[in-house]
Amino acid sequence: MIRFASLGSGSQGNALIVDAGETRVLLDCGFSSREATARLARLGMAPDELTAIVVTHEHGDHVGGVFAFARRHRLTVYLTHGTHAAAPRASASLPECRLIDGHTPFAIGSLQVQPFPVPHDAREPVQFAFSDGVRRLGVLTDTGTITPHIVDTLRACDGLVLECNHDHALLAASRYPASLKRRIGGRFGHLENEQAEALLRQIDTRRLQHVLAAHLSQENNRPELAARALASALGCSEDWIGVADQDGGFDWRQLR
Repeated sequence: MIRFASLGSGSQGNALIVDAGETRVLLDCGFSSREATARLARLGMAPDELTAIVVTHEHGDHVGGVFAFARRHRLTVYLTHGTHAAAPRASASLPECRLIDGHTPFAIGSLQVQPFPVPHDAREPVQFAFSDGVRRLGVLTDTGTITPHIVDTLRACDGLVLECNHDHALLAASRYPASLKRRIGGRFGHLENEQAEALLRQIDTRRLQHVLAAHLSQENNRPELAARALASALGCSEDWIGVADQDGGFDWRQLR
């Protein structure tokens, strides 16, 4: 059995916890050690219950708190060579750091972890799917384009955390400078609601027990727009779609 929850999701910080019983993995940590500890407590967990941290890429809203938190709580950090090279030099003083290949599965305790490369403006970014051998959780954020490999990796999941960063019309009308709009909406930027919807239409959704929209822009998206897009692809009610937010993330969801 797998359960998962978000400590917070957005441009100000991201972290997700995946719990498979004796193995509890933190995916990214864009919060200070104190803030991450407080957010874990809100979910009924303490840092000393964690097994490891896995990292998607080196941008501060994902890696900003990883190394201090790992040092304080003596946690192993898993990340690609490119992410390690591009991350803050604080990574050099980690208790244990394991470099992973973006195409090669590995195990952390009872969890099987499948990294997969994604198009994003980082050094060697990956996203992850997690499995306990029975259930499978897919996580896809910080991605500019949907690739065939992404579709293959997420083809049959029981749970999915999916980026819905922006709405095209809201981004176009926003006060952001043109260069930032091009970055966000470009091939190596972030997924738009309709792109996330299109992904759902390409995969087998029959096993899905939970779908969560994540990494929403506070200025260029609205929770109801993200939920509407994903619900349209699934043919479900909009209130069945969960939406992660910056302050509270989302509470525990369980895959049975």
